[in-house]
Parts: sequence; structure tokens; C-alpha cells
Amino acid sequence: MELFFLCGLILFTLFVSVSLSYLVFQKTNNKSSSMITANTNNLPPGNMGLPYIGESLQFLNTGRKGHPEKFIFDRVSKYSSNVFKTSILFEPTVVVCGATANKFLFSNENKLVQSWWPDSVNKIFPSSTQTSSKEESIKMRKMLPNFLKPEALMRYIGMMDSIAQQHFQSGWENKEQVTVFPLAKRYTFWVACKVFLSIQDPKHVAKFADPFNDVASGIISIPINLPGTSFNKGIKASNQIRKELLSIIEQRKIDLANKLTHDNQDILSHMLVATDDNGQHMTDLDIADKILGLLIGGHDTASAAITFIVKYLSELPHIYNLVLKEQMEIAKSKKPGELLNWEDIQKMKYSWSVACEVMRLAPPLQGAFREAINDFVLSGFSIPKGWKLYWSTHSTHRNPECFPEPEKFDPTRFEGTGPVPYTFVPFGGGPRMCPGKEYARLEILVFMHNVIKRFNWEKLLADEKIIVDPMPIPAKGLPVRLIPHKA
Repeated sequence: MELFFLCGLILFTLFVSVSLSYLVFQKTNNKSSSMITANTNNLPPGNMGLPYIGESLQFLNTGRKGHPEKFIFDRVSKYSSNVFKTSILFEPTVVVCGATANKFLFSNENKLVQSWWPDSVNKIFPSSTQTSSKEESIKMRKMLPNFLKPEALMRYIGMMDSIAQQHFQSGWENKEQVTVFPLAKRYTFWVACKVFLSIQDPKHVAKFADPFNDVASGIISIPINLPGTSFNKGIKASNQIRKELLSIIEQRKIDLANKLTHDNQDILSHMLVATDDNGQHMTDLDIADKILGLLIGGHDTASAAITFIVKYLSELPHIYNLVLKEQMEIAKSKKPGELLNWEDIQKMKYSWSVACEVMRLAPPLQGAFREAINDFVLSGFSIPKGWKLYWSTHSTHRNPECFPEPEKFDPTRFEGTGPVPYTFVPFGGGPRMCPGKEYARLEILVFMHNVIKRFNWEKLLADEKIIVDPMPIPAKGLPVRLIPHKA
């Protein structure tokens, strides 16, 4: 948000201070011009916006005003096309909409397209500059499945429940009102620290939890490193977190050498002993950056989903009562002190349908970028090699052709066979579907069980604004008044 208070300064720097910006303009314009020249007669309709900036400000600003879908739908309507061109984050970009486009992109991963992240990612994760953010992502996808597949996650359920109980005892119980979003982030970050780093001490967790907000905002921002910008804050916050992670890594190496822990204890230990095809170990900085990325992905999206679950349940008492009924039946089946297990999670079918409907209306992941690795044709339009493609969850989630009455909250959409493939995509799809999908499901359901068996609640701000930066969050964090259940 601070970035837009500096728009005047940025535009002045870019367009008036020619002596400072000329070389950058030349490099970017030459790059864009060469890309636009290719197949120019058959590019999708659209507008490339201002030099250098393109339509980046409009793209980011609609999200920060709480309506990220507006950027997409306004242009689909204007150009009468589900495929249009623009320039976002300094890159000529084709925005693709709809289930057919989703299927095309997800099915052609590493054939016609590959993952792409803005330059801001490489600045915030410096180890990726030694290879590339794409190569680092591939490495992580090879490493994660053994830790995040359902059979491995079963052993985390009791741990998640134990952390949730401690979390509610310290942050919710005996309080008349709470602010949900920061508490949700505290819970999900605590769980992530335990799963990835075997850290459970609340004081240790809190030591480096706060800067993560700035890192997440900095990743998807205009990469201008001026004081006060989201990008500048993201770099500073990542350096602060990385320093703490390097200290943890050093201690873990000592513990492994002295056989005080084992290599399968958590993902950190596995990274420390793993080698590449040439028998080389990852550097400490490389490991720190990978753990940093996991901690962001492992708690930010889930905390946003949890916050909106609480929001929608407060607004829809009939939905709340059905979730309460399901969760209390599970609670009553447990012995005193017995933690949740895999069988309990499988009984939470309606609760998960509610969570899915929340993620349809308020998806934590707004969309993602790809890069064309070859020239190809999509929907009759030429996509030049090197161009970026952006797909948006909202292009299907709020599309009446995919979900009738899209603004209506209806968990029954997810019963039976559920939505048509490639329409519900909060976790992406295809080879790059989020590997932490099942982890997130467990984390969210454990939270739902613990909050709903303790409380009902009422929102304190009836019309709280929603902002997207880069995930949707209530502007004031969703303050609620707690109503404990009577014994």
C-alpha cells in the first residue's frame, strides 16, 4: 500500500529524470519491442500501457482496493476476448481466462510454458540468482513429496491439534474479542515451524514471525528499491529472517554430527544431508532461502483462508450450525485428552466443502505467471516465445458459466464429483499444483475443529474493507466478539 503513496515520486523518476532512466528505458523498450514485433499481426487484443510500467499500477491497485478480478473482467469485456495482452511487472504479458485456458497451461508445463516469477523474487531470494527461481522450484518439487504426501502427513495431525489447543488457550480463551488474521497467522506459522524446522517453542517461533508480512508483499511488487516501498521492505525483512535461519541451520548441523537428531526429522535435516546429481550438498544460504520460501507458502495462504472461513461463518449462521454439528460429533467421540487423527479428518466432509467455497470466493492464490518457452497458438492468437502468461483464479471462480450464481455461498457445489475440472483452482493444477495442498487441508480443518467447538462469534465491523496484498485480507484484521459455548 505504501507503494501507491510514492507513485508520484516513481513516475517522476521514470519519466522526468531522463538522465537516470534512459538506459533502463532503452533496455526494456528494446526487449518489449522485439517481442511485440514477432507475430504482431496475430497477437491477442489489448493495451501495453505506459512505457516500462505498462499496466502494473492498475493490476496491483485493483487488488489493493479489494477487487483483483476487476482488472481481468474489465479487459475481457472491453476486448470481447478471454485472452488479451498487457504489460505487467515490466513484462509483455498475455492474460488467459477460463477453464479451457487453465487446462492448456497446466497441461503444457515444461512443454510450451514454464514457471516464471518477477525479478523481485530473485532479489528477495538471492540464492536463486546462482541458478534461477525456476530451477530452484524444480529442486523443491523433487524434495517435498516425501514430506507432504498424505501418508507422511498423517503423523502431523496430532501435532497440529496440540499446537491448536495451545494456541487457543493462549490467544483466544477468556477474551471478549480478538482480531482473527494475526492470530491465524500465529497458528499457521507455529505449525510450519514445527513441521519444517522442529521448532515449537512459542518464544522462538515469535522471534522471526513478524517480518513475514513484508516478505510476502515484497515478492509481488514493483521492484523499485526505494525506502518505504513494499519491495524495499521485503528485502530488509528477508535478510532479517535469513539471519535467524542461518543460526538455526548451524545448530542443526552440530546436532546431526553428534547424532542428536536424524536426517528424516524434518525438511531442514533432509536438506542438510541431501546431495545433487554431482554429490554436492546445498549451501547454507541455499537451504535458508528454501526454508524461507516454505515458511511463506506454508502459513500465509492458509492463514488467509482461515480468516475468511471465520468471516463467512459469522455472516452465515445456517452454515455455521451445520459445521458445528459435524465438528461436535467428532469432539464427542474423543476420549479426554485424545488428539485428532486421520479418521477424524476424513469425517470433516462438510467442513471441507465450506472451506473450499470460501477459497472459491476469496482464493489465497490470485493467479500465477508462466513464460512461453516456444512460439505457440492459443485460442487462435500467436503467443511469442519469451512472453509471460498470467492465469487468474477469478476468471473461473466468479464466472457464472463455471459456477452458477457465483456470488452465492453454496458449499454443496463441492459435493459428489464437485466442480468441473480446471474451474476450481485455488491450488493451481497440473504438474505445478501446489504440493502443500493436503498439508493446507489438514491445517485448516484442525483449526476449524478447535475454533468452532469452543466459540460462536460476531464481526465487530459490519462492512470491513478487503484488500489484496498479495493475498486477500480484511483491512483491519477481522475483529470479532467471541461467544463461548455453554458447558
